[in-house]
Amino acid sequence: MKVVFMGTPDFSVPTLQELIDSEHEVVAVVTKPDKPKGRGNKVLFTPVKEVAISNDIQVFQPQKLSEEDFVEAMENIKPDVIVVIAFGKILNKRILNLPKYGCINVHASLLPKYRGAGPIQWSLINGETETGITTMYMASGIDTGDMLLKEAVKIEDDDTGGSLHDKLSQVGAKLLIKTLKEVQNNTITREKQDSEESTYAPMLEKSMGNINWEYDAKKIELLIRGLNPWPSAYTYLGNKILKIWKATVIEDNYKGKSGEIVDISKSGFVVKCKDSSLLINEVQLQGKKRMTADAFLRGYKLECGELLGRR
Repeated sequence: MKVVFMGTPDFSVPTLQELIDSEHEVVAVVTKPDKPKGRGNKVLFTPVKEVAISNDIQVFQPQKLSEEDFVEAMENIKPDVIVVIAFGKILNKRILNLPKYGCINVHASLLPKYRGAGPIQWSLINGETETGITTMYMASGIDTGDMLLKEAVKIEDDDTGGSLHDKLSQVGAKLLIKTLKEVQNNTITREKQDSEESTYAPMLEKSMGNINWEYDAKKIELLIRGLNPWPSAYTYLGNKILKIWKATVIEDNYKGKSGEIVDISKSGFVVKCKDSSLLINEVQLQGKKRMTADAFLRGYKLECGELLGRR
């Protein structure tokens, strides 16, 4: 099939590469406009654009998908299918109705659960035991189209937003190729979503990472894992931000206030939560490198009774 690929971040790259390596022909890539990043405001290509250029594939970066020049270019290409994954823009009806086989989205959840921009992280934050990939036909709503194929992925006890992102990006690439084969052979089965069973996974914000020590220890541990590597969970040690990268829930009989450091050992330091406590295993103090709690304690003197968080 003649494919137009729409995507932007790292998550999209394995699917694009799988398409390039397949029997299908990727005739164009559509990605978000380049943006300046870093202290020097250097303009960087999106990860998808990097792959497209290295494979001599035409790239389009419209500010709006309704731009007439862009729509006409797509009409001239006459793609058999448009594949969309983590693109970050809503397709208008002219684009949706353009391809022979429609527009197919690769979504990082088992729909109808976790529609929206942050399905990977929210599945962890909410304590799900599994997630997965759903391929679906695109409709005018956000992740509301008919479902095609699904593949479940178990969420391990040590999974983070980063590790789950990497697993799902690989699963999505393989499932998309399988989906295209069944679509082309007319053996695919469409399944409508039950909106009453849907949940929404909104975009992540940095403020989400501010740990509330009044929460249960398990809820905080899930937040830490879900927001690793971005935007990261954090608290305050004095007037400095202390990022918490890894923690372990421990059952205990510690007494103290929520957010209080109640024990310090070679393996880390223990913070009292609403119920139980958290053994902090890996941290990063503002202006410093990420390190194990053991290494941190060798260079920073903590004392039992200190309170973490804004006071």
